[in-house]
Amino acid sequence: MRTSQYLLSTLKETPADAVVISHQLMLRAGMIRRLASGLYTWLPLGLRVLRKAEAVVREEMNAAGALEVLMPAIQPAELWQESGRWEEYGPELLRLKDRHQREFCVGPTHEEVITDLARNELSSYRQLPINFYQIQTKFRDEIRPRFGLMRGREFIMKDAYSFHTDQASLQETYDRMHQAYTNIFTRLGLNFRPVEADTGSIGGTGSH
Repeated sequence: MRTSQYLLSTLKETPADAVVISHQLMLRAGMIRRLASGLYTWLPLGLRVLRKAEAVVREEMNAAGALEVLMPAIQPAELWQESGRWEEYGPELLRLKDRHQREFCVGPTHEEVITDLARNELSSYRQLPINFYQIQTKFRDEIRPRFGLMRGREFIMKDAYSFHTDQASLQETYDRMHQAYTNIFTRLGLNFRPVEADTGSIGGTGSH
């Protein structure tokens, strides 16, 4: 494609609300544009970069034995009520009703949905361990969206969920995912250091 036919919307000046360097560079290079607080449009150049990064993620996740799925962004309230997180999650959970007054949410994460999938589709312990992943749009109603894409309200996330018969199997998959992320960051040319972190509202016993 000719340059004259391509959308290259670069900026000479850095927008005043762009604080972190990554946000500044993405705006000035014409990769993204702000639509509203915490909401961004990916322009052609930025989308090409995003797709290349996604390809690296897919290759490493597939190599680690994970199975790709794609779950709905809109989730029924019943699943969240069953898990106890409908009220627990708080105002970050964007709730809505359809024309029949049935309650839903725009998923900030997909534990409830993948668990429902597993209990309906897995019929024997012999199918375990199994690890599902997806690359899907998420939404969290942040009080104060900031840092561009790093703390937006709508964002694209690769999330993975595994099911096991014992702790040893779980740890093996966790280690495999740790290595997959190491491979991803290395291939993307990033300098990184894994550190232990709090699991937050997601829960669990370990996180990096």
